[in-house]
Amino acid sequence: MSNTKYDKYEAVIGLEVHIQLLTKSKMYCADAAEYGALPNTLISPISLGYPGTLPKVNHAAIEMAIKLGLALGCKIRAFNGFARKNYFYADLPKGYQITQDKTPICTEGQIEIKTKDSVKLIHLTRIHLEEDAGKSLHDIDAEDTLVDLNRAGTPLCEIVTEPDFRSADEAYAFLTEIRKLVRYLDVCDGNMEEGSMRCDANVSVRLKNSEKFGRKVEVKNMNSIRNVQRAIDFEIQRQIDLIEAGETIAQETRSFDAVAGLTFSLRSKEDANDYRYFPEPDLQPVLVSDKMIADIQAKMPELPSALYKKYIQTFGLSEYDAGVLTETKDIAMYFNALTDKTTHYKSAANWVMGDIKSFLNERALDITEFPIQVDKMAELIAFIDAGKISHSAAKQKVFPALIDSPNSSVTDLASQLNVIQESNAEALQSLVDEAIAKYPEKVLEYKNGKVNLVAMFMGEVMKLSKGKADPKIASALVKATLDKQ
Repeated sequence: MSNTKYDKYEAVIGLEVHIQLLTKSKMYCADAAEYGALPNTLISPISLGYPGTLPKVNHAAIEMAIKLGLALGCKIRAFNGFARKNYFYADLPKGYQITQDKTPICTEGQIEIKTKDSVKLIHLTRIHLEEDAGKSLHDIDAEDTLVDLNRAGTPLCEIVTEPDFRSADEAYAFLTEIRKLVRYLDVCDGNMEEGSMRCDANVSVRLKNSEKFGRKVEVKNMNSIRNVQRAIDFEIQRQIDLIEAGETIAQETRSFDAVAGLTFSLRSKEDANDYRYFPEPDLQPVLVSDKMIADIQAKMPELPSALYKKYIQTFGLSEYDAGVLTETKDIAMYFNALTDKTTHYKSAANWVMGDIKSFLNERALDITEFPIQVDKMAELIAFIDAGKISHSAAKQKVFPALIDSPNSSVTDLASQLNVIQESNAEALQSLVDEAIAKYPEKVLEYKNGKVNLVAMFMGEVMKLSKGKADPKIASALVKATLDKQ
């Protein structure tokens, strides 16, 4: 099909992202909030909504929601009420969900995203607290759908964006940033394949320069950021094809088939959902004070966007380096701690991104399990910068020895390995003289203009010194001695 047909249109996309909060217990009761337990073992009369039971707000979830709102530049609501959202699903045991309707805990806010084409601000409408439903299992029994209610009542933050996205790539970048952010904040593990972070996309298309929105289609059940991108790309093309064929886009909820790479209809949304919201009669409103907000703000970690800018503007690193170093919180924190011990920022970055990450990847370890403390790595970097050992000796000999003996000093290990460079000019001069004396014909060639022969003489000096000659000093001596011939 001609690209011209698609180029006439633009997509208008809004996202709803559900974040399962990393609390120990559920949103309104003391049942454990865990992943992977045997089905229907993390339940109680309260999470099942038995008559006579009363919910109680999990204040750790309130604090995590505030932390997320502060990180996204939101306004934090002081008076937080809760409402019953009434609808029937087999995995919603109470027949209603306790959520926030008119009083979302966070409003407005924004986050910067980067795509290969641009940098863009995505604006948020709201973040509200609610409880999760259980989980329907369709692929275990051949005839029946099974229900696991362990997840029912798990605390959720729902992040609702403005319809600011114009492409699937932008949605991909947004979800990547959100996942990174919630992991930095320790409010969610961001594992979409486990359902702890889920995304629904509202997709419509319209002619470019048109102000009127097209008919919106909601796409659900996407279990990875890549699949969100694929689903949106497919849906944009599907809707344009329908419009070009003179057909009407149905307002509906669709799901994504990751194997076939297409969306399919789940149910019609021609009529507005009537959830019959009303204030939750069994919960008092939660009041958030300025002091509570200030206390949470004071404990906030450095955020990935701030670290990214610091690494570029203060440390002089490239955008690529800053991106790699801020990709995960633990790596960024290790690098941060390392830069407190050394000002050789580029060298520190190279070690973290290179040998350290290679060591971790080969052994499937986390940086928190890396045996070398930052003060030892800083000592190793300082040794190299001072010319006491070569980078190759540090990489091939001292670094592995330090991993095996992380409490040893770099000086002791370098001495034991006999890799400390010879920097005494007098001692090196005798080696230089010996190297030059071996090749009188090459000296004549050098005098006749073949200046690249310095490298050959340097190689000879390094052989004579068994690799221990300081390259900078030795090179200067070789050149000076040749020039005197």
